[in-house]
Amino acid sequence: MSDDAMGDEVYQPPRSDPQDNPNDLDMEDALDEPDLDETLDTGYSPPERPFVVNHDGTTARELHDRETLDHRLAVEVPDVCAPDGDGIGDLPGGVGEPTDLECGEERAGRLVGSDEGFWRGGSNDIAARDVGIDGGAASAEEAAVHIARDNAGDGDREV
Repeated sequence: MSDDAMGDEVYQPPRSDPQDNPNDLDMEDALDEPDLDETLDTGYSPPERPFVVNHDGTTARELHDRETLDHRLAVEVPDVCAPDGDGIGDLPGGVGEPTDLECGEERAGRLVGSDEGFWRGGSNDIAARDVGIDGGAASAEEAAVHIARDNAGDGDREV
């Protein structure tokens, strides 16, 4: 053997051989749509019933005579919307929602433990004080805490 025919240069296909482009993907390997190349094989399924057969204007005579505006307006069905909420939540009338007596209007702000973050062992009570809102953004837990005025008049309680 000569020194020219060593290693990877033993066999090199000629340039005239057709080579597949590695960037071309088969549709079965593509993640876009699984059966895109088989759309003609799947066929078309028409709707179960025709849509406008019973409407006016489907025959040539009805198209020629044209329907009046009053008839068109009588055929229209009004859009039925869900009733708007009353501002407390999404239920009209506040059925099943907390009332103002159960939940205060004023938010408590950012809460910091009275022990400044150090854990006290043996205590099941949780005490915190309001240090105001931190940068205007509160976590979901902090936003849920509101100050409710106690009816007995002996101070505020946080709910």
